Amino acid sequence: MRPLRATCLGAATALVALLACAPGAGAVATDADSAHAKGKVITLIGRLAQQTRFPVNPGGSPAQGDRTVFRSTLFDEKGNEVGETGGTCDTTRVDNGGAEVCVVTYTLPGGQLSVQGMVFGILNPGPPPSFDNGITGGTGKYDRARGSVHADTIAPGTRRFTIDLD
Repeated sequence: MRPLRATCLGAATALVALLACAPGAGAVATDADSAHAKGKVITLIGRLAQQTRFPVNPGGSPAQGDRTVFRSTLFDEKGNEVGETGGTCDTTRVDNGGAEVCVVTYTLPGGQLSVQGMVFGILNPGPPPSFDNGITGGTGKYDRARGSVHADTIAPGTRRFTIDLD
């Protein structure tokens, strides 16, 4: 069975888990043009709402191919609910702390962001690891978005996401 810490990973990525930390970063963009501006930073808090694990070896040790499906609720810096994330993470490695590849969608006011990347150290003891994933695209005011998402665990089942739009 996976350590409890590994079960919180999904809220990564997005929590996904798209599941970051730039002090003083702004809240969710409110006008269509601001999301396309280079250097726009959005800070959100994600709280794990639902997570299901699909292990290759039910009741056994973690294995390549284990899958986690998750959904998190997103809040701005003032605590207002502003969206959600949903995604999947697949275990690609169980040695050297483990690794997962994750694909996550952030649904925000005015559009969606698609994010993907690797998360390393998922099987190490302690809180879920920080990670950086790439923004691969978006819809609405995030159309053709590029950049990155940095995520840090700030409490059990809770991550801070810093979305840096290039």
